Amino acid sequence: MAAKESNAPGSGAPAQPGEPIDLSTSVAGEEDPGAAIDMDSTRGTEGRNDQPAGQAPRQPSFPQAEMAPGDEAPPGTPSTGENLCPQCGGTGRLGASACPNCLGTGKVIVGIGGA
Repeated sequence: MAAKESNAPGSGAPAQPGEPIDLSTSVAGEEDPGAAIDMDSTRGTEGRNDQPAGQAPRQPSFPQAEMAPGDEAPPGTPSTGENLCPQCGGTGRLGASACPNCLGTGKVIVGIGGA
């Protein structure tokens, strides 16, 4: 009488559809059975985040330059440059007061190129 083949996890028999797979054992061709998937790799990381100590999430670590109402992006942003303010024509003045679009500088930051 032949011995009955076992399909229990860890027996080395191929898993049948719907049966659990034992990931703690080596697979064919693996050099180091101890290097199998570590199913407990998240232990001890509860409550941690990737932010530097002392800073709230999403808080920039460098000061942001002030933007005028007519600016499309902060100064120094890649793919931007200075242009003459379209409201005051670069004078920085509208009538007797400072231009509200460029805050009296006569320049606005605009996107260059296109995508």
